[in-house]
Amino acid sequence: MREDIAKVLLSEEQIRRRVAEMGQQISRDYGDKEPILVCILKGAVLFYSDLCRSISIPINMDFMAVSSYGNRTKSSGEVEIRKDLSMPIDGRHVIIVEDIVDSGFTLSYLLRVLSSRGAASVRICTLLDKPERRAPGITIQTDYHGFVIGNEFVVGYGLDYAEKYRNLPYIGVLKPEIYENN
Repeated sequence: MREDIAKVLLSEEQIRRRVAEMGQQISRDYGDKEPILVCILKGAVLFYSDLCRSISIPINMDFMAVSSYGNRTKSSGEVEIRKDLSMPIDGRHVIIVEDIVDSGFTLSYLLRVLSSRGAASVRICTLLDKPERRAPGITIQTDYHGFVIGNEFVVGYGLDYAEKYRNLPYIGVLKPEIYENN
């Protein structure tokens, strides 16, 4: 897998340090509340696990699987819920935990859906933010973000291309020849 990586963008240590800082910030912001952290599967699972362990207040954990990519490198713009929440969120503070925000289609959809279910608040926590990739008309503001990155195709630490590379311990830029001809 390493031979498919053009460069390491974020090291294990950089990720570890920033995730710990994000967990501390969430702990301060929600000190007297018990938020529900919703992991967006599959990409956010490694980030989510590390983030939850760095939060020092009581939390509830839940999971959703949504897709607007399939095996493509660009969002289709159509979001499909493949696995829904297992607990009600009415009156609860919800933090959506996502691996990366780029087009914004998925999170825009999730914000509407979860807000319509009566959540007291819905905030976004993402490891990576690619603001220059937002689709026209999509304005997503992240409440917590690890790193703002440029328009490069990244994998590792949960992020994939065609279900590969998720288990890399760092975030790397995938060589274009790996995905351009597929």
